[in-house]
Amino acid sequence: MTPPCCYLMVTTENCIVLFPSARMASKKKVHAFVRVKPTDDFAHEMIKYGNDNKSIDIHLKKDTRRGVVNNQQTDWSFKLDGVLHDASQDLVYETVAKDVVSQALDGYNGTIMCYGQTGAGKTYTMTGASENYKHRGILPRALQQVFRMIKERPTHAITVRVSYLEIYNESLFDLLSTLPYVGPSVTPMTIVENPQGIFIKGLSVHLTSQEEDAFSLLFEGETNRIIASHTLNKNSSRSHCIFTIYVEAHSRTLSDEKYITSKINLVDLAGSERLGKSGSEGHVLKEATYINKSLSFLEQAIIALGDQKRDHIPFRQCKLTHALKDSLGGNCNMVLITNIYGEAAQLEETLSSLRFASRMKLVTTEPAINEKYDAERMVKNLEKELSLLKQELALHNSLANRPLVTYDPMDEIQIAEINSQVRRYLEGTLDEIDIINLRQIQEVFNQFRVVLSQQEQEVESALRRKYTLIDKNDFATISAVHKAGLVDVDGHLVGESDGHGFGLGVIPFSAKPGKKSKAKKTFKELSVPLRKEGASSPVSGKDLDMISTSKTLLVLSVKDGDVKDMLSRERETSSIEPPTSSSPKEESRLARPGTPPSRPVAFEDFKNDRGSEINRIFKENKSILNERRRRASETIQHINTIKREIDVTKEALNFQKSLREKQGCWACPANSQPRS
Repeated sequence: MTPPCCYLMVTTENCIVLFPSARMASKKKVHAFVRVKPTDDFAHEMIKYGNDNKSIDIHLKKDTRRGVVNNQQTDWSFKLDGVLHDASQDLVYETVAKDVVSQALDGYNGTIMCYGQTGAGKTYTMTGASENYKHRGILPRALQQVFRMIKERPTHAITVRVSYLEIYNESLFDLLSTLPYVGPSVTPMTIVENPQGIFIKGLSVHLTSQEEDAFSLLFEGETNRIIASHTLNKNSSRSHCIFTIYVEAHSRTLSDEKYITSKINLVDLAGSERLGKSGSEGHVLKEATYINKSLSFLEQAIIALGDQKRDHIPFRQCKLTHALKDSLGGNCNMVLITNIYGEAAQLEETLSSLRFASRMKLVTTEPAINEKYDAERMVKNLEKELSLLKQELALHNSLANRPLVTYDPMDEIQIAEINSQVRRYLEGTLDEIDIINLRQIQEVFNQFRVVLSQQEQEVESALRRKYTLIDKNDFATISAVHKAGLVDVDGHLVGESDGHGFGLGVIPFSAKPGKKSKAKKTFKELSVPLRKEGASSPVSGKDLDMISTSKTLLVLSVKDGDVKDMLSRERETSSIEPPTSSSPKEESRLARPGTPPSRPVAFEDFKNDRGSEINRIFKENKSILNERRRRASETIQHINTIKREIDVTKEALNFQKSLREKQGCWACPANSQPRS
């Protein structure tokens, strides 16, 4: 197990993956072993082993044909993790693979790869021989160890899945696609990278509940491998094969949502071959070309991984290195088995294989436990913890003599009650709102926002019923409003002094006919609050505050039809192109389009240019209005004069009446009787 450290969380569709940080993952070198193929013609004079069985020395005699001065290298020494000479299959597995498989069940990825020239015993080391049970290779022994360790861990529910990939002539093939329930893939297989590592899209992964099922899949894949015969090997593998064991372990005793996953890649590489020695021809020659090319790219990737100064690793040069990207220097325990010949005739290929093993030992890996979190189990555990916390809170409230508090989400009835409390609080009928819990506080603030939004909508709808809204950016309409006399150039209101139009009664002396009374308030926002026809109450100060924040003008429509006609005529006139100017002033203004004229000048230009028709109509209407005002003023003065005469006559009559009442009834002609 890794010590506590910082983790990188990656969320997938069904689980959460937890990756330990790189600084906490311990770095280790790749283990490289050499297995020498037994032969009767072993070159004892040229190949010697160290006393610790961890080194191998190669000695070549100088070629006398090159002369006396000969700088040819004759001695090589290679330090490795072990030399397996005349070793049994049991010893090879115990030395090379046992620890890797054992750590895989603890959550560590592992890779075991066999490399060497053709016919050196790679497939025998990896798969073994089927004729004798003792000759079984690393792959079947690894499956046996996995299922044996599963039986030894009854506290964990461990599932095993397997896949078998073949790379033949730079093409990917599924060796288990011949199974009746799998079938061939419709789309070609591709290599995909994700945060969890390398994923082969289209490769079938099979669940194996027991050892026999895993062996059946292994034998099925082995029968589908492509082999050929040449001089050095009668059953030469013509493709690279990767058998992968996927392990997933869940705890049975703990209800923890965390579980571990791992995979073991067992790689059997096709052997490199010299075409002059193997004698390959035709289709076999083409296969050998692809094999040597991919192994050359593999060696280039290993050299780049061993160089600490290299930033780019050429993993994508071929399918083999791309598929093994997370195994070569990645998050896994890496072991290399280099298979060599012990004969003098193959010494040149032996030196090449040993150089590859030496380079592989320079590569470092960072094995770390792959921990994931089951999202479904995590939700269940959180729900259980939430229930326990609610019970604990209820117990605490009862001990503190607090009233019953519910922590469940509020229903519609409770939300409506809070809304009612907020409204009564704003109206002043409720002094305070009782606080129960945090959820209720949040809902109170939410209802305050709801009430505020509703009041804003009510104010806006009330203003729309009383006033006509004009956009502040509609300058043509604003100019028309100015010319219509609703506001003057300075933005002051224009209208009658009493605000109710003309009517009967004594007019104040200050309000003379033909004069305009200034309003008490002006609006910096060019808002003109004038009432519509039929509106009886002026706008309130609160409404004006709401108006000032908008981007509209409020304009009275004394006669809706007249204002609409006026605005439509204004827009039609504004759409007509202005005539060309001939005066020097207008030419100077056209010469400087970037300097806008002042408002009075612009207004006069508009009246003389685009608004000439509107100006003419406005003047005619204004003259008619002034004439009617004059007549109305004369009529009102005449009425006031008549009313004063009526009042004087009425006072005289009242005086005569009171005088007659004082003199007596006989003075009345109606009461006088003739004498007999």
